[in-house]
Amino acid sequence: MLASAFEPLLFSSQVFILAFLPLVLGPYYLAAGHRAPRQILIILASLVFYAWWDIRFVPLLVGLTYANWAIARAYGRRPARWIPTAGIVLNLAVLVLFKYLNFLMVTVAGLAGLSLPPFSIILPLGISFFVFQKIAYLVDLRRGDRHIYGLCDFFMFVTFFPQLIAGPLVRHHEIIPQFAADPRRAEMWENLSRGSLLFLIGLLKKAALADSAAVVADRLFLKATGFPLSAAEAWAAAGSYTLQIYFDFSGYSDMAIGLALMFGLRLPMNFDAPYRATSVRDFWRRWHITLSRFLRDYLYVPLGGNRSGAARQGANVVFTMLLGGLWHGASWTFVVWGGLHGLALAANAAWRRRFRPLPSLLGWALTLVFVMTTWVLFRADFATAERVLAAMAGGNGRGVVHVDNALVLLIGVAVALLGPTSQAWAARTRPSLWLAAGAGLALAFALLLIGGRLPSEFIYFQF
Repeated sequence: MLASAFEPLLFSSQVFILAFLPLVLGPYYLAAGHRAPRQILIILASLVFYAWWDIRFVPLLVGLTYANWAIARAYGRRPARWIPTAGIVLNLAVLVLFKYLNFLMVTVAGLAGLSLPPFSIILPLGISFFVFQKIAYLVDLRRGDRHIYGLCDFFMFVTFFPQLIAGPLVRHHEIIPQFAADPRRAEMWENLSRGSLLFLIGLLKKAALADSAAVVADRLFLKATGFPLSAAEAWAAAGSYTLQIYFDFSGYSDMAIGLALMFGLRLPMNFDAPYRATSVRDFWRRWHITLSRFLRDYLYVPLGGNRSGAARQGANVVFTMLLGGLWHGASWTFVVWGGLHGLALAANAAWRRRFRPLPSLLGWALTLVFVMTTWVLFRADFATAERVLAAMAGGNGRGVVHVDNALVLLIGVAVALLGPTSQAWAARTRPSLWLAAGAGLALAFALLLIGGRLPSEFIYFQF
């Protein structure tokens, strides 16, 4: 799968913070008393935001969104179940074409002993997120939901730029009813202050913590592609990537939720201190919460969930997580990663049926080691992952390792394991002049930080 030659408009860039956001937020509040103009403004701004990466895919985003809206309208006029089913097939076909066609062709050719060159296909930014969003809506219609929306409402639901690229995966009933509310309502200043604070927290997570961890992870995983690592280096690689992916994606989610709140809209929570989980089941209730509930409600439960006995439940959860792994990327490493989590979830369910829960500390330690170990597969190809995992098991001796930004990473560990969650902290923090002054200094620091180096994309942009 090819990458685009263009750069996305990152939340953690000076262009976005100092130019794009003010130029959208200001006119939005000027038009706040008029629903249609403010929605059209958001839709157009969101298309500009998406076009910044690659304008060639704007017709795909617009066309697919319009097609799904037309399908929903047709179903509203004539509620035949085949209509939303056809829409689901259309969305899946688009996803397969852009994301999985090469993967399927290479896999089938390999099984047949053939070698085929891959097609030159560029993966549209955020396609997994906005396709799943539409599929969830059509499935809800097929199940009997009768919410048929106007064109502006549906376009804003799909294209709203804070959640367009990497979620959270928002359901229609969670956000579309909010579009009717005037953003200049009584809680406007609270929304602006809390939203700005949450955005700032996410920005610091990304710019200070995730990108610092990436320096260590990138160096060590790159070394592992051709050279053996010591145990110290391998655990440092796994540990730094464990911090990077958490602060990268939870930072993005904080910024997305904070941005939405600045526009007077509330998006669902997506992270809840996942590295404090005491079981794999608990981890998936805390990590990428909106994807977890999508997999539960639209795959696991329709397959039978836990209604057909222990063996069937285990098979259902493994199959669900295999597809969840494949959703993350067209690679067998993602499939194996998802399968391992599925097996762990099935084993966790079997343990709960037969035995008492493990002591919290032991459960936490085992869960964190499992998550760290499987992140290696998520990060690397099979050959590199094998070298890192073998080194983690002590195959190359203990060794020593130099860790760049060690103090920053220790702060990251403390934040991930001990501190309050960002959304809980933002929710209970009262606006004040001292808070505003501190936030202003922190924003200035973050702007200087991101201005002094090349922009770093969010990990989940590739999905």
